[in-house]
Amino acid sequence: MKICSRCIYDESVPAITFDEKGVCNYCKMVDDLKEQYKTGTPEGERHFFDIVEQIKREGKGKKYDCVVGVSGGTDSSYMVIKAVEWGLRPLAVHYDNTWNTAIATENIRKVLGKLKVDLYTHVVDNKESDDIFRAFFFANVPELDAATDLALAETLYRAADKYNLKYILEGHSFITEGVAPLGNMYFDGGYIRDVHKKFGAMKMKTYPLMDFWSFMKWILVKKIKKIRPLWYINYSKHEARSMLEKDYCWHYYGGHHLENRMTAFNHSVYFPQKFGIDLRNLSLAASARAGFISREEALQEYKTPPYIEPELVDYFKKRLGLTDEIYEKVMKGQRKTYKDYKTYKRRFELLRPMFLILAKANLVPMSFYIKYTSKSGI
Repeated sequence: MKICSRCIYDESVPAITFDEKGVCNYCKMVDDLKEQYKTGTPEGERHFFDIVEQIKREGKGKKYDCVVGVSGGTDSSYMVIKAVEWGLRPLAVHYDNTWNTAIATENIRKVLGKLKVDLYTHVVDNKESDDIFRAFFFANVPELDAATDLALAETLYRAADKYNLKYILEGHSFITEGVAPLGNMYFDGGYIRDVHKKFGAMKMKTYPLMDFWSFMKWILVKKIKKIRPLWYINYSKHEARSMLEKDYCWHYYGGHHLENRMTAFNHSVYFPQKFGIDLRNLSLAASARAGFISREEALQEYKTPPYIEPELVDYFKKRLGLTDEIYEKVMKGQRKTYKDYKTYKRRFELLRPMFLILAKANLVPMSFYIKYTSKSGI
């Protein structure tokens, strides 16, 4: 199987192409983003700190001037610490899908407690949350945990709107986390609603669903901007983790996306065993691409099986009320995709020119424009 000569993406990755030197289009995409955002250069940092000063000006007279999502993970913990260092007054925001690990919860408490940063939390009803997860499991689609990602985005917008704030800081880094392959996965509010309608048993009352019109409200009417500082400045996840452990008694949770049990099951068990997808290649490819580790080290680690927390599968089955027989039937059953359900995908594609303008204005992430409005590989 052909493998990129620079990272570890191979020809099984959706929509991948290689140039005459064997470098994949995803490496080139990262290069383009680095050039566009001047990542890690004096020019990129100057531009970002101009944004910081704008946030401060627009936040005068308010208790907070921005919101920052927190999960207890490395990137979000680092982001709220840096926001305070930059002289901002962030409100930390957390969406609790009721599957948090004790380590993640304690990490949030330690970091925010030391910084004296307030926390805004939306806790979904646990039975309702499990009903949505169960619906996606029975739908036989890869996006088992999509409801969490969308709910966090909606919760961030709601918190910003409640306190009349216009900026959301996100701890995402395309340098360390990589670029998700086009077509690998997809989700939106219409997709979540349709899957839940077909396979759910409860009404969504406490789940913060972001449908198309609420999304338009946040970006076009409220004009709340999403800023990703790590797209502009240098960032090392290893150095961030060391600082967190040393200065905040923060504890590592064992791997990327393992701070939440549903996310851990999704990445360590569900993706690999049902769909043959191992998303560790995103961060490992990114680390090799950036030179944090050698390409050979990344390939060697990728060959090892994903870490599975003891009792995780039993916990998943117990929470969702699945017998061993039902669990095995679904895990070995058919594979479907978002194309088998109703989504906003076609609508986003038609509005692609508008979303490019919005991405350049930081009203939607550039990654949203690249992936959600493109027909390539989807």
